[in-house]
Amino acid sequence: MATKEKNVWILIVFILSGIVVGGLLGDLAARTGALWWLGYGQEFGLRDPLSVDLSVVKFSFSLLIKLNISSILGMILAIFIYRKV
Repeated sequence: MATKEKNVWILIVFILSGIVVGGLLGDLAARTGALWWLGYGQEFGLRDPLSVDLSVVKFSFSLLIKLNISSILGMILAIFIYRKV
């Protein structure tokens, strides 16, 4: 008898794609008058890059996460679709 196992990596891909697509739609919706609230959000992370210079190799690291209402809705929709599949 075959069992239906759900993979955690597929859930992560679903959630990340929901965040990305939702974020893009939120940025587009923020430019319209009636849907401005979908683009409302917050940014957090390292705005200025963190640099490490070892004279042979130089590393630079920066991470900025921008979440808005639409990306959160996209994440919730992705989890809902994952649970139904």
